[in-house]
Amino acid sequence: MTHQYDITGMTCGSCVARVKSELLKLGDIVSADIQLKSPQAIISMNKHIPTSVLQTAISKAGHYNIKEADNGMMKSVAVNADDTNEKASYYPIFLIFGYIAVVTLLVQFAHGVFNTMQWMSHFMAGFFLVFSFFKFFNLKGFAEGYSTYDVVAKIFPAWGFIYPFVELALGLAFLTGFEPLGTNIATFVVMGVSCIGVIQSLLKKTPFQCACLGTVIKLPLSKVTLFEDLLMVTMSAVTIVGLISIA
Repeated sequence: MTHQYDITGMTCGSCVARVKSELLKLGDIVSADIQLKSPQAIISMNKHIPTSVLQTAISKAGHYNIKEADNGMMKSVAVNADDTNEKASYYPIFLIFGYIAVVTLLVQFAHGVFNTMQWMSHFMAGFFLVFSFFKFFNLKGFAEGYSTYDVVAKIFPAWGFIYPFVELALGLAFLTGFEPLGTNIATFVVMGVSCIGVIQSLLKKTPFQCACLGTVIKLPLSKVTLFEDLLMVTMSAVTIVGLISIA
C-alpha cells in the first residue's frame, strides 16, 4: 500500500536525506519518495504504519512534523506510476557503466593493442571519478545516507564525508598510474569493506536508498549495488595478482 504525507520543517536537501533515512529504518517501509514540494512524502509499506510511528521516526532527524495528505491513500494510477519509476530507477547506473566501458574500450582500440590490465585500470579510474563527482553535489546528504548501511560509517560517521575524497584519490591514482599495486590493494580493501554493509542490508531485506550516486540520482540499495562493489573488488584482485606475477 502507498500513502502520501505532508511534512513540515524541511528546508533543504539535507533535511530530505535525514527524513528519508529515518523512515527507511522502519522495517515495513518498502520505499519513501521524499521531496520539498507538497506532498512531501510518498511512502510504500508492507502494512499500514500509524502516523504517530512515522512522527517518532522523523523526530530523530530534526524538528519535523508529518500528517496524511488527501486522506493518505494514493489512487491506484499513482501507485502504478510509482512502480514504473522503481523499475526504471536502475537505468542511470547502467548508463554510466556503459559510457565508462565504451570510452575505456575506445582508448584501447586507439592504441591498436588491447591491454586487459590497462583497460581495467582506466575503467576503475572512470568509475571512481564519476561516482565521487555525484557524491560531491551534496556531501552531507551522501554521508547521512551512507551511514544507514555502511559498517564503517555507522560506527565512524566522519567516514561518510571522507569516502568521496578516497574515491577521487583512487580515480586519479588509476588515471595517472600512480603506485599501481598500492592503489589496487587500497581499492580491494575499501570496496571489500563496502560490500559487507550492502550484503548485510540485503540479507536483512532492509530497504535503503543506495548512496553510490549521492543524493542526485535515486537508486534503491539492491543486488545492482553489490554488483558494482564486487566488480571493483574483482578487478583490483585480478590486477594485484597480475602485478605480483610480473614482479
